[in-house]
Amino acid sequence: MEQLGKVIETMSSYVWGLPMLVLLVGTHIYLTIRLRGIQRHTVKAVKLSVTVDEKSKGDITQFGALATALAATIGTGNIIGVSTAVALGGPGAVLWTWLTGIFGMATKYAEALLSVKYRRKNTAGNYVGGPMYVIEKGLHQKWLAVVFAVFTVLATFGAGCTVQSHAISGIIESTFHIPTWVSGLVITVLIGTVVMGGVKKISAVCEKLVPFMAAFYVVACLVIIIINHSYFIPAIVLIAKSAFTTRAAAGGFVGSTMIIACRYGVARGLFSNESGLGTAPIAAAAAQTKNPVRQALVSMTGTFWDTVIVCALTGIVIVSSMLHVPDRFVGAGNDQLVQNAFGLLPGIGQYVLAVALAVFAFTTILGWCFYGEKAMEYLFGLKSVMVYRVIFLIILFLGSVVSLAIIWNFSDLMNGLMAFPNLISLLLLSGVVVKETRHYLWEDNLHKQVEEDVDDLEEDPDGINE
Repeated sequence: MEQLGKVIETMSSYVWGLPMLVLLVGTHIYLTIRLRGIQRHTVKAVKLSVTVDEKSKGDITQFGALATALAATIGTGNIIGVSTAVALGGPGAVLWTWLTGIFGMATKYAEALLSVKYRRKNTAGNYVGGPMYVIEKGLHQKWLAVVFAVFTVLATFGAGCTVQSHAISGIIESTFHIPTWVSGLVITVLIGTVVMGGVKKISAVCEKLVPFMAAFYVVACLVIIIINHSYFIPAIVLIAKSAFTTRAAAGGFVGSTMIIACRYGVARGLFSNESGLGTAPIAAAAAQTKNPVRQALVSMTGTFWDTVIVCALTGIVIVSSMLHVPDRFVGAGNDQLVQNAFGLLPGIGQYVLAVALAVFAFTTILGWCFYGEKAMEYLFGLKSVMVYRVIFLIILFLGSVVSLAIIWNFSDLMNGLMAFPNLISLLLLSGVVVKETRHYLWEDNLHKQVEEDVDDLEEDPDGINE
């Protein structure tokens, strides 16, 4: 197992080397420029996300699709992932994570647009889509679509399954002293109950849990920042400087170069918001929407909430706490930084973090199980979905009781392997994204319509959602 761990770590480091960083960040910046800074429409996008349009074609509401995607993204990546990034890459990793989110909004927009444009109905009459359909129908490269789908299925067993269940059982055991097998069994039963209900059941649960827990966690972070108010500005300055220097805080870090800070910041940023990964568009394809641009704008807000807000708050909480009480962090492990920071909440910190982490990880499991189902359906047909669910639940339980030190590297590796074909398709089809955006957002005074009435978007004259 130790040898296997080293092999996976080496492969992960290779995949997440300079070429991937250049490809990922380059795609974010390239699409931001080609789409004229699509991020400037964030306020309009937020309004659209809460506008119900039941007359449009799709299986779930636009907010339901966003909530499902957020369920998969807001989780351990925002908490433990950021903690690991700071421990391994230094405070500067926080800035790279944040920048990945800012520029990644354009990539998330493009992914969702293409996913809705190339979606289709399956044999059950439900809409299905995602990079595998985009690659097959847009690029006409079936083999590459299959490669993406295979890596997606494998990734769900890592990033979306064992990482999450192990995090939940671990935090519950350390906080409430409940054996891991007990919490693992409860998690498995609850997840099984929801996923057997399909996308509508998953969406309904996520719509209720995600907004509440996100607000709960944000408030907790703000309270800690208030406690550390004297160190807020110094923390911001340290994060900015450390992104481009070797400077460290509170006892030093493994990260010693800008490349390492960038590597872990970008990797954890992608693990958190999944911009460029290609998973969130799978949920977007099921949304009720009049045209691709409308849902693309909604999907874009997922990266804004996930990384630009939640991950940034987590990073600031950790770094400001390290400056405030450095003795707490001497010798702390990768995932202990955030725990020590939340310890500043007198008497309740560990419980607040435990509840937030458990619920976030729970919803992440739901979202990733849905992604895996759709990838499995693409590979082997609708009948394979039930087989996938059973395998997923078994691995889910095993992940809660078995400690696997290699799981984070495995998750990073699978995410990277998924990102390659997806990013290639985004770059090659960027002209299609620009064309659709021009038609639905830039021309025919539609921009003005969105500003005046977010619900008055143009119908789909080209039949692209048929």
